[in-house]
Amino acid sequence: MEENQQVKVVHNVDQLRFQVELQGEYATIEYRYYKKNIAFMHTTVPDAFRGKGVAAAMAVAALNFAQAEHRKIMLYCPFVAKYVREHPEYHALVDTAYHPSFGKLHP
Repeated sequence: MEENQQVKVVHNVDQLRFQVELQGEYATIEYRYYKKNIAFMHTTVPDAFRGKGVAAAMAVAALNFAQAEHRKIMLYCPFVAKYVREHPEYHALVDTAYHPSFGKLHP
């Protein structure tokens, strides 16, 4: 996979994850519903596909889904948390009751 190749992210509703199939393997961002929030739990990308924007493409799809559903997010996954910190357009999605440091980033 070349770095500029389009990444096709699929929302697997049954397994509560966003995924990209990569030559029979899957990169995933797993989530759970908690109260009225979406909690992002874990990101996995096969070693051969790291550094090619796959995780970032899944993060965008996952965060845009949360935004479209009008849900706040909880960040247990270090990758998604870092991605949100680096992209201010998603700061308002964070439930600051669970992540008070984000309240300082986005008043």
